[in-house]
Amino acid sequence: MIKIVKISVVTLLSIVFLSAVSIYLLLFMSLPKLDASIGSNAISNDITIARDRLGTAVVTADSRQDAAYGLGYAHGQDRFFQMDLLRRNSAGELSEIFGEKALQLDKSRRFHQLRKRANGIVATLSKDHLGLLKSYAQGVNDAVDAQAISSFEYLVTGAKPRPWEPADSLLVIYSMYLDLQGNTIKRDLTLTYIKSIFGAQMLDFIIQPSRYQAALDGSLISLKQPVIPLMSPQYVAQAKTKSITETLDIGSNNWAVTGELTENGKAMLSDDMHLSFSVPIIWYRAQLNYSQSDEDISITGVSLPGAPAIVVGSNGHVAWGFTNAYIDTADWIEIENSSDLAFEDEQILLPDSSVEYKILMSEYGPVKGTLAQHYALSWVGHRDYAVDMSLVELDKVKDVQQAITIASNMGIPVQNMMLIDTAGNAAWKPAGAFPSRTNPSDVAIKESEYQADNWLIDHAQLPEMINPQSHRLWSGNSRVVSTKQHEVLGDGGYALGARSSQIRDRLFAGDNFSVDDFYQLQLDNEARFLTPWHQQLVTLLNTQPKRFAKDIAYLNNWQACACSDSVGYTLVRQYRQRLIDSTFAPLETQLGLSSQSLSPVKRYLEPAIWQLIDAKPPSWLPSQYTNWSEFMISSYRQSKQQLLATYSKDNDMDDLAWGLVNQLKVQHPFSKQIPILSTLLDMPVVNGFGDSYMPAVQGASFGASQRFIVQAGDEENGVLTIPGGQSGHPLSDFYRSGFGEYAAQQQTPLLPGKLLHRIEVSAQ
Repeated sequence: MIKIVKISVVTLLSIVFLSAVSIYLLLFMSLPKLDASIGSNAISNDITIARDRLGTAVVTADSRQDAAYGLGYAHGQDRFFQMDLLRRNSAGELSEIFGEKALQLDKSRRFHQLRKRANGIVATLSKDHLGLLKSYAQGVNDAVDAQAISSFEYLVTGAKPRPWEPADSLLVIYSMYLDLQGNTIKRDLTLTYIKSIFGAQMLDFIIQPSRYQAALDGSLISLKQPVIPLMSPQYVAQAKTKSITETLDIGSNNWAVTGELTENGKAMLSDDMHLSFSVPIIWYRAQLNYSQSDEDISITGVSLPGAPAIVVGSNGHVAWGFTNAYIDTADWIEIENSSDLAFEDEQILLPDSSVEYKILMSEYGPVKGTLAQHYALSWVGHRDYAVDMSLVELDKVKDVQQAITIASNMGIPVQNMMLIDTAGNAAWKPAGAFPSRTNPSDVAIKESEYQADNWLIDHAQLPEMINPQSHRLWSGNSRVVSTKQHEVLGDGGYALGARSSQIRDRLFAGDNFSVDDFYQLQLDNEARFLTPWHQQLVTLLNTQPKRFAKDIAYLNNWQACACSDSVGYTLVRQYRQRLIDSTFAPLETQLGLSSQSLSPVKRYLEPAIWQLIDAKPPSWLPSQYTNWSEFMISSYRQSKQQLLATYSKDNDMDDLAWGLVNQLKVQHPFSKQIPILSTLLDMPVVNGFGDSYMPAVQGASFGASQRFIVQAGDEENGVLTIPGGQSGHPLSDFYRSGFGEYAAQQQTPLLPGKLLHRIEVSAQ
């Protein structure tokens, strides 16, 4: 018997060992070859693709089209599965890989019919831009075909790689549209329902302007407080408090100073784009070197796998960065006659079957709503001018004025583009697609108000600012434009303005800036925004000093920052969230009956909640409380209990240190479903140090997706720090390269280092 058991154990261990070895060998064999000599008939002259210690792709070619092939080859080697997900995400084709789990997401994407739109637009591109996409696609496909075994993601899912097509690169840009402007679409529909259910007075109360305003011209929207609307006793009685998810501040910080404010007289730019984190991180380090019209061009920065352009970077003459502009790019139209609507069919493929999805369409766009009322969406993402390849034209600009000219007609989600050049100039310009309509609205408009012809035309005359008197420019997703321009451009879901205000104030606190100064500003986690909340909470708890003695001690030591060891910061932040959720529960509950939520507009509630705290209106007070002080203390106690239940096993408040509550966890999508893979696939967990409403933006899996600082013409001292590696392959040397420097808040050089690998591609 013992002998049988021994044999069984040995056999089982052998099977486990052989399985592990087989899996490792498959993974190893799926690694791309980074040192090779190959041939291609898709290029005009020989090219090289080299890598440094970080895996930065350094492409050297004789033309921009051949450089596009090289970048496509590098992307295809390191990131093809992620590229595949990006195109499928916007096209609504994820279910083909992941099955019914992705069906609802696919349906939400098919609502926009972006695959059809991409195919239509690619046929209208200029010969040069279409040539770039074709050359890039061939590079991608050649890299995938060169793999002896598909990348491990395809081995896990059982899916097969599908060739890359030129239109797929446009779908990648559309994925950015959905990320950057998705909340704009939800915001206006939410506000429409608020007005419909609660009335215009409630709408005005919810979207009242904040004191946090940081327009470049200093203009202010009036802060006259609206009347607090009465809250219906019925709604208060029906209210159920739930966590209202606050949408991520998808966007960025950027700022610039002219040469007058630096030691060497060169203008300086900082840019850190805030996006959700995953493994691999969205950006890909690259340098393109090629010739055009007998001129050598070298451009360094980050690319977006799936597209042949450098998104943020410097060409030695001009450097640029982006933040999401959040001007209003969408209108909902209240349909008056439903008889004019018709269904269009979309087929969504599953691994072994398909599903028919019907989209209700109008002359204005796709339709949502209830049986009682339909709303049609007119969105810039649906327009022919939404996407193009104009971004590649920045490769060769020589000064900010040339870049601004290109920005005026660029087919990307509209961004605050910050620019500097070697002459010391600094400029700001909204770059991207924006309709020419002149009547933006926070809520759905009548059919008679819809400016159909103006929606067909891109708005080329957006504002700009070059070399302001202050020598300083900044943006952080809040209103940048003047109040007069705001009337025409509208509000597409602006950030509150606390970040922008803090950046502006830091810039005006100095008169000479270095790269180190800019980097420290990127890491600024001072809790200016929460300071009034801290004061309010301390005052509240001091009404019962014995009961809350320990809590008050933590609050007194909160350090006024989103610091890793601050328990007080966590307490203040969670109290604010809970009080807002509880106070606005009547609205959230009623909106939920129509499948809506306050989530898209939660950031707007800051002025309203303070008005309620100051006025303490009885109609808003939940019936179980006799006064507002009792209600607010209860909100604090509930918030603390929730924190302890979530983060502490033994009810120890020290476990609520902000760095533990807000740990940075950059995960691979597979490990989220199969936690045992976390050690192999995820980045190391790092204690958090930043938060929302401050320059150092950081959440559990969200934050600065790159930290970029540069002076055009002095790229050697530039910085490009990224929270993840180049390669999506877990056995690659470049899988985690650069993450450690990001986590330790160190500066990673912008320019590539010593080249360690080299692929030579010969023209055939």
